[in-house]
Amino acid sequence: MKSEKTISLCILLLGVALVGQKPVSAQKPLAGPDDVLLATMEKELNRGQSELAKQDSAPYFTSYHVTDGESLVILSAQGGILASSHTRHRAADVSMRIGAPALDNTHDQERFSGITSGQLPQRDDPEAIARVLWKLTYEEYRKARQAYTNVKTKTAVRAKDEDDSPDFSEEKSSTYIEKSSLAGFPEQEAWEELARRYSAYFRGFPQVEESLVSVSAARGHDYMVSTEGTKIVTADAIFRIMIQAETRADDGMQLMRVETFQFSDPAKFPTEVEVAASVKKMADDLSALRAAPLAEPYSGPALLSGRAAAVFFHEVLGHRVEGQRQRGRAEGQTFTKKVNEKILPDFLSVTDDPTLHSIAGTELSGFYRYDDEGIPAARVEVVKDGILKNFLMGRLPVKNFSNSNGHGRAQSGLMPVGRQGNLIVSSSKTIPDAQLRSRFIEEIKKQGKPHGLYFEDIQGGFTLTKRDLPQAFQVLPVMVWRVYADGRPDELVRGVDIVGTPLTVLTQIAATGDTTSVFNGICGAESGSVPVSAAAPAMLFSEMEVQKRKYGDTRPPILPPPPGATDERGGAK
Repeated sequence: MKSEKTISLCILLLGVALVGQKPVSAQKPLAGPDDVLLATMEKELNRGQSELAKQDSAPYFTSYHVTDGESLVILSAQGGILASSHTRHRAADVSMRIGAPALDNTHDQERFSGITSGQLPQRDDPEAIARVLWKLTYEEYRKARQAYTNVKTKTAVRAKDEDDSPDFSEEKSSTYIEKSSLAGFPEQEAWEELARRYSAYFRGFPQVEESLVSVSAARGHDYMVSTEGTKIVTADAIFRIMIQAETRADDGMQLMRVETFQFSDPAKFPTEVEVAASVKKMADDLSALRAAPLAEPYSGPALLSGRAAAVFFHEVLGHRVEGQRQRGRAEGQTFTKKVNEKILPDFLSVTDDPTLHSIAGTELSGFYRYDDEGIPAARVEVVKDGILKNFLMGRLPVKNFSNSNGHGRAQSGLMPVGRQGNLIVSSSKTIPDAQLRSRFIEEIKKQGKPHGLYFEDIQGGFTLTKRDLPQAFQVLPVMVWRVYADGRPDELVRGVDIVGTPLTVLTQIAATGDTTSVFNGICGAESGSVPVSAAAPAMLFSEMEVQKRKYGDTRPPILPPPPGATDERGGAK
């Protein structure tokens, strides 16, 4: 969930490299972009702008953004289908700005007056589509006009903000029509059978209390036209298999493992042997976690795997360099005045590059061609050799950063803001991963600690950026190990969260490994849930703090699960 106090909450659907292909029964690919829809959008946009220009409070900018596609979602548990739906959708966002770029209806707390959303007819009926766009346009005009009146009143009586940047940046228009057909779509019955088989593997693991397999597919076109002259059509497809398993320790702590396979073509997905191996690994991990001792609060050396380090940077640094967090009385502005100052060790650099489709064979969720404000995606050098250089900008300017760099992103129905795409951490001073562990043990001994903590995997986290709250983060590890300085075997522990503040913890990075790992996930913030990726090498921290995790007191089930026959892989016979 996301509360008013939680600025960012990421559900990290951890991606894995695609190793193996298997054909899937697929329907005929959809045709290219819908010329009827695009032509209707352009015609109604121009008609509406012409008519509204006659009003005293005329909009200076209007855009239509339509998502047109289909989705398939199947949920299965213990070999049975819980839900299965194949839906078609066509939705429109009408965005409008009244006033001028320097001050318009979206200023400050009126930000969300800039958009009105609704469902469009799915048939290519120009008159029906135009009628709905007309209604949404007028609804948005009424909302924007009232908001602009409120903005002018508040601006007249409020003290001037420290950052008085405009409310909207002036950008060049873009034209791009993607002509390629979308990937084939899986047949619902075929994927239902896959979901049944995958979920049945958990029958062989009685220690797993609950399990769920989600098989999903989505494909479609995004259309955008604006009064600036922008006309964009892009195509996208994503296919996921998410496997989730839960159990409960004797003291009531709930334990969870999640693995996800992600790909852009339904003909590419893991073999059943791979899926069965993932299920077994998850079940074994949960058994080990149930028996693991509770960890205690700790501050000292820590080693993060590459995947854990990627999640860590997404939370701790990534959200604080998003553009809109650098302005406004409510924001903490952690890095706003640290441009051209050192914020990381000089061997680390950070970029955000949504133009990258994959790294080392792993597809990236944060890939896109144009952002949700019609600006071309671009590689942004955020940190160079430890020095902060840039922020991730949408079309909301901040002081000294007056233009978008293609990072204005939003879930359909919400106003775009600067968001992460593919956040990539690189190091100019790496050491082999095996040597990094030796360096870790040396640091433990140097500090006189009995042990350090190794974070193998992290499931997500959140970060707070508002001034009325501590400028802190909380990262949620899953697999955590005590690494002993005296050579004892590593010991799995449970029940801790990584906590801290960014200005302190980012200076504690002492070394990095030489292998880059990737996570793919869905990140939630004020502009909704968007797909993201992050990549990083393993990292050694000279100091990191953890705290005990809150958990309930519900005891595990008293009754054993019902018996069930299984095959040699743990699945149902």
